[in-house]
Amino acid sequence: MEKYLHLFAISMVPLIELRGAMIYAAANDMPFLTSFICCVIGNMLPVPFLIKFSKGILLRLSKVNKIGWIFQKIIDRGNKKAAEIGGWELLGLFLFVAIPLPGTGAWTASLVSALLQLRIKKSLLAIGIGVIVCGIIMGVLSFSVANIIA
Repeated sequence: MEKYLHLFAISMVPLIELRGAMIYAAANDMPFLTSFICCVIGNMLPVPFLIKFSKGILLRLSKVNKIGWIFQKIIDRGNKKAAEIGGWELLGLFLFVAIPLPGTGAWTASLVSALLQLRIKKSLLAIGIGVIVCGIIMGVLSFSVANIIA
């Protein structure tokens, strides 16, 4: 049970997320399906809160003396991109999360969603499906490598 709590916690850590958690599961000889479900739930748990509150946090930070301009620049850039992207945001969010590259997880996608002012339900769906696809890719890769090493 302790390993699953570690797995759950690892999958919620920014930048590590599900990608690192699936590697942890494979390295600790945990069952694929149970690990996968635990990682997906752990990775998705913070997402609605990130989408809901990250824009407000950025707005508050944009008003802080001496550093506010940095956060205002992020907000302005997000607003500009939202106008440019058109109807492809949700597909972009899905692909952004689904392809397991460093820095392209659910945390970053949640920030992007907030900056682009996308609807929470649609963003959750796109990010959730991306997390599932990424979990399958990382699970197959991680457990395959673990089996080859063993």
